[in-house]
Amino acid sequence: MTDKKPYKSPRRRAREFAVQALYQAALNQKAAPEIANYSREHTDFKRADSELFNQLFFGALSNQVPYMMAIRPHLDRDEKLVNPIERAILLMATHELHAMPETPRAVVINEAIEITKTFGGTDSHKFINSILDKIADELAKNPPIFNNTSPDTEAAE
Repeated sequence: MTDKKPYKSPRRRAREFAVQALYQAALNQKAAPEIANYSREHTDFKRADSELFNQLFFGALSNQVPYMMAIRPHLDRDEKLVNPIERAILLMATHELHAMPETPRAVVINEAIEITKTFGGTDSHKFINSILDKIADELAKNPPIFNNTSPDTEAAE
């Protein structure tokens, strides 16, 4: 019997790399382009959607303050107690919900849940699902009012 890894789409891989890069950014004092380049050096990155990675990582990172303002009211704990990987997933998915309306809400939330099952704690996916559902509802009722532009990512490539 062979231990084949399950197929992951280039978009799933991009989301996973974006979450890992956001996690690194939260824990390290390195510049975003350096973190992005580190991600790109990973063997599996060549099978990821590089453009989506750039949009998610740089977009979530540059808008993390307003995104956390949108997330904060839905937390069941102090923001400082949110696991860094859960925070990275919330930021990445909030950016995708906010800045990429062409991606269906259900896809964004499901991808975040699956990534949480891979990288998060035992029941973290329930926490992520609950918060993203509320944020998606708010975005549907009130179009975003904060900046959805990403910094120029050309220099990072």
